[in-house]
Amino acid sequence: MNEITNNPLLQEFKTPHETAPFAEIKNEHFLPAFKEAINIGEAEVKNIVENPDVPTFENTVEALERAGRLLNRTAGVFFNLLHAETNEELQNLAQEVSPLLTKFENDITLNPELFARIKAVYNLKGEFNLTVEQQTLLEETYLNFERKGANLPEEKKEQFREISTELAQLTLKFGENVLKETNKYEKHITDKRRLSGLPESLLEAAAAKAKSKGKEGWIFDITMPVYQPFMKYADDRELREEMFMAYMSKSFKGDGLDNRKNIIKIVNLRLELARLLGYKNYADYVLERKMAQNTKGVYQLLDELFEASAGVAKKEKAEVEAFARELRFNDEIMPWDWSYYSEKLKIKKFELDDEKLKPYFELNRVIDGVFGLATSLYGITFKPNKEIPVYHEEVVPYEVYDGDGEFLSVLYTDFHPRPGKQGGAWMNDFKGQWKEDGKNSRPHIAIVMNFTRPTETKPALLTFREVETFMHEFGHALHGMLANATYSALSGTNVYHDFVELPSQIMENWAVEKDFLDRFAEHYETGEKIPADLVERIKASGNFLEGYQTLRQLSFGYLDMAWHTQQQPFNDDVKSFEEAAWKKTQIFPKVEGTCMSTQFGHLFAGGYAAGYYGYKWAEVLDADAFSLFREKGLFNREVATSFRKNILEKGGTEHPMTLYKRFRGKEPTVDALMERGGLK
Repeated sequence: MNEITNNPLLQEFKTPHETAPFAEIKNEHFLPAFKEAINIGEAEVKNIVENPDVPTFENTVEALERAGRLLNRTAGVFFNLLHAETNEELQNLAQEVSPLLTKFENDITLNPELFARIKAVYNLKGEFNLTVEQQTLLEETYLNFERKGANLPEEKKEQFREISTELAQLTLKFGENVLKETNKYEKHITDKRRLSGLPESLLEAAAAKAKSKGKEGWIFDITMPVYQPFMKYADDRELREEMFMAYMSKSFKGDGLDNRKNIIKIVNLRLELARLLGYKNYADYVLERKMAQNTKGVYQLLDELFEASAGVAKKEKAEVEAFARELRFNDEIMPWDWSYYSEKLKIKKFELDDEKLKPYFELNRVIDGVFGLATSLYGITFKPNKEIPVYHEEVVPYEVYDGDGEFLSVLYTDFHPRPGKQGGAWMNDFKGQWKEDGKNSRPHIAIVMNFTRPTETKPALLTFREVETFMHEFGHALHGMLANATYSALSGTNVYHDFVELPSQIMENWAVEKDFLDRFAEHYETGEKIPADLVERIKASGNFLEGYQTLRQLSFGYLDMAWHTQQQPFNDDVKSFEEAAWKKTQIFPKVEGTCMSTQFGHLFAGGYAAGYYGYKWAEVLDADAFSLFREKGLFNREVATSFRKNILEKGGTEHPMTLYKRFRGKEPTVDALMERGGLK
């Protein structure tokens, strides 16, 4: 009993805004908390099933949506820590917890009595006088049950259980393998002559890392803040090749961290699941609940963009090759040469490089600028509160308030890489938003990055790409923080996957606008505002290698679709399949010993399977949406208020195209994207 009464995860959180009391939570608390929360959730579902009253929207659909809140809260804390501050004990716990959660979910969606009640409500939906949001929740609930096997005969329900349980564990394992591979690699260099070309800030960080490990010289890893500048600036081609191989061979070495068998199992189980539910392949199953609707819609987008970008990309490659020859490089350009020579060409054409821009993007000033943009557009303000507990000393918690002073959200910011943090950048919620009994229960949102760290002599100075990444994730955060739905299942970022990137990607558009940059982009030493000609060069360089960048994104989209349009079980070679899948998008010779699929977490450890095209789909939306700000004014409060009310606050309460047209007045076209990218 003490496991329950003394477990902080099972008590009321007596903290500001009932935020997670991280200091009190120990790893040993999670498993008992999950088990007890599942017991409580099961009792809540049992009460719905055994309710003697005739099924109604309130006593069945609404009651089910509100069941399992304690479990959701526990999972919110656990899985955020698993990604942002993990350790081996948490990873082992995840493998133990995953089947429990999958069983709980399956016990709900495969419960025939519960589905009968939902079906009864669904069949009489016209008689209940439901709001639009209630209609959406009913529709989504019914379809979720159908898509999770509720209509299957008993023996096939058991098959669905087995598949979904194994899939949950395999995707966790995939992600853990990639993180372990990333953390495992270090390049220790003691000969400074080999470091020619590398910026001082990177050398200082690498020296600090070596010192922290009691070594002389410099230590480089393959986290993004290190890998990207290394590949751009290192004159030593041999070192660039070694770093490239380390990065691109993650989980592809035939050892215990190799993901090839995991991919084959995941792909085949997804196909088996889709066919069990009556679909030809997994993509058909997934896309039924996306804006693209089907594989035809996806390929139409990918092919249209391929036709526009392939020729441009080839010309760009030829230009980089010609430039490399001017620099007396006469070998074939390989992938580890691309960033190096294209960066030198960019510097020559635009007199612009990351090192020239970074002094204007000191992290604290960037935070002020990004938060300030939200204030200009939506009237919201941010107040640090050190009383809110955090999961790591580097995390900064804020209270977010609306223009009228009403509390909106907690926001946690977590900016720098650590061994316990997965690579990349993301937004998560520790707690979603919902309304009940006249109370608007507000969300707890986190944005997690892997940005350049401060050094002994310099503050954290961001690359321009890191500024864009910050704005991207902050856009997701706005989607969560401004959520204003009745039901948590439809709130915030709980939208179609090919719609979720619109609020994030639209934010990146402001990053190249002088009127915005003038608010915060000042030289960290002199206080000088970023010069107008520098901003013009950022804009001018914005489409530099746009054909190549588009082709690269399309390659991932084609690869994703190839894996998930399989109609027969896959038992072939993963690398060969990958090469065939994206062959038409490749402009470099293939490199043995490398593989994208084995580290492609979006597909095999995240929620983007048969959905990676969504980034390009959302680019169509964001370019079209931002064109209205261009027309009416970058900080136009009327346009911003419409975007907030119709997109950010609404979440998934209505079909995304309905919401988009309400904001924009029309359906989007690719014209604005083509124009912005110089591909028209």
